[in-house]
Amino acid sequence: MSDHGVRIGEAAALFGLAPSTLRWWERQGVLSPSAGQGGRRRYREPELRRLGLAYLCRVTGMMPLDSTAVVASGRAGLAAWRGTMAAEAAELGRRIERLTAARSYLLELLRCHDDDPAQCPYLDPELDRHTPRGRLPAPDLVTAARAARRRDEKPPAAAARDENRPCPCCRRPVPRPARGRPRTYCTHACRQRAYRARRAAGRPGGAGTDAPAAASGSGPRPD
Repeated sequence: MSDHGVRIGEAAALFGLAPSTLRWWERQGVLSPSAGQGGRRRYREPELRRLGLAYLCRVTGMMPLDSTAVVASGRAGLAAWRGTMAAEAAELGRRIERLTAARSYLLELLRCHDDDPAQCPYLDPELDRHTPRGRLPAPDLVTAARAARRRDEKPPAAAARDENRPCPCCRRPVPRPARGRPRTYCTHACRQRAYRARRAAGRPGGAGTDAPAAASGSGPRPD
């Protein structure tokens, strides 16, 4: 084993990285290679081990560079690096939950067999359930868009009067969410009843076959 170490290109090749990646990691405080003759970076056995640890954190473990620096630089104590790694593991868990839910929803949307999914008859209830459009009790998207614009432009005094407005379906007070726009209906059930009423008003002969699909909570389905 050579005590002189290897140059940055050889160190990068060991882990399948570009030399520019190592230079960037150095500037971010992840790596601190020794300076050899002529001031060139030299990676010896200890530095290569730290580089390998940085690879595991950044590439394999998908940690951001600032957290990778805490773990791999050797400047943090036991509690600090373990706390950082635990926090990143927890964040990955939350991301996995969101990605799993997103994947499940996309698979549900794949049940639609329309040539153009924008024309799927079950798209409207999906927009009501999963987009801010559901907060606007309008019969169509154009009317809803105009209502949304008018509501956004409403003066503060008028917005304050709407804080405790009743549900248009059951007349109970609508709880105000902690974040985002105020809700129109007090519950999901009221929103669905209003949707079915709109569908019934817009079609001869009642709500038709779309009402059960709107109440089921599932995504677009084949005709």
